[in-house]
Amino acid sequence: MPDPVFDTRMMARALQLARKGRYSAMPNPHVGCVLVRDGQVIGEGFTQPAGGNHAEIEALAMAGNARGATAYVTLEPCSHQGKTGPCADALLAAGVVRVVAAMQDPNPQVAGEGLARLRAAGVAVECGVLQAEAEAVIPGFIARMRRGRGRVRAKLAMSLDGRTAMASGASQWITGAPARRDVQRLRAMSCAVVTGAGTVLSDDCALTVRAEELGLPDATAARASARQPLRVVLDSQQRAPVTARVFSAEAPTLWCHDAALGAVRPAPSAGTELLALPCLAHGLDLQGLFAELNRRQCNEILVESGPRLAGALLQLGLLDELIVYMAPTLMGSAARPLLELPLEHMADNVPLLLRDVRQVGQDWRFTAVPAS
Repeated sequence: MPDPVFDTRMMARALQLARKGRYSAMPNPHVGCVLVRDGQVIGEGFTQPAGGNHAEIEALAMAGNARGATAYVTLEPCSHQGKTGPCADALLAAGVVRVVAAMQDPNPQVAGEGLARLRAAGVAVECGVLQAEAEAVIPGFIARMRRGRGRVRAKLAMSLDGRTAMASGASQWITGAPARRDVQRLRAMSCAVVTGAGTVLSDDCALTVRAEELGLPDATAARASARQPLRVVLDSQQRAPVTARVFSAEAPTLWCHDAALGAVRPAPSAGTELLALPCLAHGLDLQGLFAELNRRQCNEILVESGPRLAGALLQLGLLDELIVYMAPTLMGSAARPLLELPLEHMADNVPLLLRDVRQVGQDWRFTAVPAS
């Protein structure tokens, strides 16, 4: 008979495994799988980089012989043919007799079909064990599947008096090295990193993941830096110089400009693509940008920009989460604000729900989401 306590323990282990793929599995959701027979773990696995094995295949390979086993999987086994074969079929072929899934796959290509295929073949199937915890592991993938846009998070750094740069634009460095390592990990977990022309001009940022700055085990850091996120530069008038570090060959770049721009400058490198977007009142069409990123299967989108772009995203309801690092320093009233939000009345304030507060080195990190 199934033991709910044992099932929960095994699913918790599967979730631990799933998190190992958070830096490298994109655009696939990072999934964990544990195979158990006679109360003993015989195989474990997590999603490998795109084109590689899914979690179930990794666990089956480790087990060798999984006949009569129970599979604990953090996401419903897939039933469709992608770059790899259907995991539901692989479990059936291996002789697995029971499958416990944390959640149904929100992907319309699967959406219960994997579990249905297993049930039809006589496999005992349960779904919903630690579902909330499993959903928290892959929020960007779920968002993209359900609404056609991945999770959008803005990373901002400010002083104790809420300033992000001096009046001159100088901003390096507000926070300390531990906070910057933390940002590197956020970047490594992202499919795309979005910035504006102003940030490129003032900081000459590379927006790459650098293994030596992640502060992660060597193998994990190597996987993370091997899969560089897509860099997206919103530059309506193409003001950024072609020598900017964001156009380096280290990572791919999408250079977005005004579709009405008369003379368009060519891409500065083979890894840079041009994208024409309509220019609206707030700037380039952000909805159009996210539609393009959805087409490119971007689950997690990190915004590293100045106050104007972050403010526009918040006002347009396109921002899912703000991650604000606060340094114990004062920059003065002439320095630039955290966000450009032209609010005049107290009733216009934007309420946020604080999800997490923690100290990172000498700085503090606040994670908040819009209240509505």
